[in-house]
Amino acid sequence: MGDERETLRVFLDFHRATLAMKCEGLGDEDLRKQSMPPSALSLLGLVRHMAEVERNWFRRVLNQEDIEHVWSDNRDFQAAYDASNSTREEAFSAWQTEVEHARRIEREAASLDVSQYFDRWEEDVSLRFVMLHMIHEYARHNGHADFLREGVDGVTGA
Repeated sequence: MGDERETLRVFLDFHRATLAMKCEGLGDEDLRKQSMPPSALSLLGLVRHMAEVERNWFRRVLNQEDIEHVWSDNRDFQAAYDASNSTREEAFSAWQTEVEHARRIEREAASLDVSQYFDRWEEDVSLRFVMLHMIHEYARHNGHADFLREGVDGVTGA
């Protein structure tokens, strides 16, 4: 029964927790298992990708930080999907760091209407838009995570 901001916050955290839950109990090898050739998609790759997405929208766009990607020198979001040499510790540490930055930036924003210019789209985006976009991004990738986890060990459900 929260207000709009609390509702967005709760839904975004729900989806973050869902991705983490899809990875629970799996070691590095299982987390790196790819879906099907030629796709390099894996659970660990999804975690890495979402670290980049959190970093981009909250830190680069909303907070206007001039920072590079975690796993790419040329701002390639797809590079994060290649988790072939990654570990749970490395990927989850980066993701949790970016989630904490995102939470701080959201908490410190005066309102959902706070906005910044997003040069790629050549228009302003608000915190409200970013939170909705992140919910969409997680929901889409959590669907991928459902299939990936089931392919690893048959576990289903949220």
